[in-house]
Amino acid sequence: MKCEHCTRKECSKKTKTDDQENVSVDAPSPARENGEKGEFHRLADAKIFLSDCLACDSCLTAEEGAQLSQQSTKEFFRVLNLNKRCDTSKHRVLVVSVCPQSLPYFAAKFNLSVTDASRRLCGFLKSLGVHYVFDTSIAADLSILESQKEFVRRFHQHNEERRALPMLTSACPGWVRYAERVLGHPVTPHLCAARSPQQVMGSLVKDYFAKQQNLAPEKIFHVVVAPCYDKKLEALREGLSAAPGAQGADCVLTSGEVAQIMEQSDLSVKDAAVDTLFGDMKEATVRRHEGAGSDGHLAHVFRHAAKELFNEHVEEITYRALRNKDFQEVTLEKDGEVLLRFAAAYGFRNIQNMILKLKKGKFPYHFVEVLACPRGCLSGRGQAQTEDGHSDKTLLRQMESIYADIPVQPPETSAHLQELYQAWLGSPGAQEVLHATHTSPVRCLGSLDIRW
Repeated sequence: MKCEHCTRKECSKKTKTDDQENVSVDAPSPARENGEKGEFHRLADAKIFLSDCLACDSCLTAEEGAQLSQQSTKEFFRVLNLNKRCDTSKHRVLVVSVCPQSLPYFAAKFNLSVTDASRRLCGFLKSLGVHYVFDTSIAADLSILESQKEFVRRFHQHNEERRALPMLTSACPGWVRYAERVLGHPVTPHLCAARSPQQVMGSLVKDYFAKQQNLAPEKIFHVVVAPCYDKKLEALREGLSAAPGAQGADCVLTSGEVAQIMEQSDLSVKDAAVDTLFGDMKEATVRRHEGAGSDGHLAHVFRHAAKELFNEHVEEITYRALRNKDFQEVTLEKDGEVLLRFAAAYGFRNIQNMILKLKKGKFPYHFVEVLACPRGCLSGRGQAQTEDGHSDKTLLRQMESIYADIPVQPPETSAHLQELYQAWLGSPGAQEVLHATHTSPVRCLGSLDIRW
């Protein structure tokens, strides 16, 4: 049976509804192993089905499978319970970072405005024992700004001998893992070197914030709330944090996993404002970047490139659907000449078509925003699913409407970005925390033999 993302003629990957032999990664309970019952032992444990992940071609090794088992509510509660014990040497500062694409899910799930949903989620997490709750928008600001700079640089460098274009975004871990593990050259050189918002947030928390709080990075337990399971795989990627030996994200929970915790909890919750990385300030409003269901790399890079390269100010961006609604293009034209041609390719079927044309040298685009999930990050399988594993289209439409109403704030207008660039990234070599090197594929040995 083929999965909805598969482009192979045969696929051995099972879905949740196929049979009871579906492979899952389920962490052994630390409390169970030690004969202990923590305060939160009554809460149900969420299993991670490999069918929920969009990574491809037997790419989970046995070691990664073991590490992935720590990306669970059990690990989160284990740290919470350790913090309630008398042995302060084992206490850690709990930090939770929430992706903007997760907030519409909580708003729709609990019938709240997106601002109230943010405050309710923050208050609930702090009632559990979380010390700080951040919004990852500031990390997306940095990721977008670095992507803008890189595109302009690539545009100037592009020629027949050195084909620097198209530039393909690297914010989606499912797509990046597929590109690295399966496609390799000639695709990986086109991947944007700017780190994803989750990776940047890991560096912000474990390096910038840790220094502000005079904490060793390993004393912080950083949890990311995200819409898809691939973010768990992204957290396993080596070398994400600025601090040696410190993992940027210690645990990733999907929006659905957190909502399940909230529904099963009987804790008294008081709403609270989201924290910022800058002293005692609080986030006044929820904001997002321009994009129907993503962090909006395409729109922001397009406007920047038009101004920087051709001195053209673009107010309204017009998307034109081509093959389907998940493959759209945006062009900048002057005197009948196309100056810039950008595209958005969502879902693996569109990605496959893109790669085929790229390899044949018949791909006309300068820049492509690539996302593994059809319709973008809002439809991540960690939040936009029914109980039987199918896409919840009614919920997704509601989430898209909520997300569209969130105010858009361009990254250039962020009040604290210059402070970060000067105080945090001003030292020689410090900006390496914003950039990644994309590897060629390595055939995994001892994998779990899950093919797409």
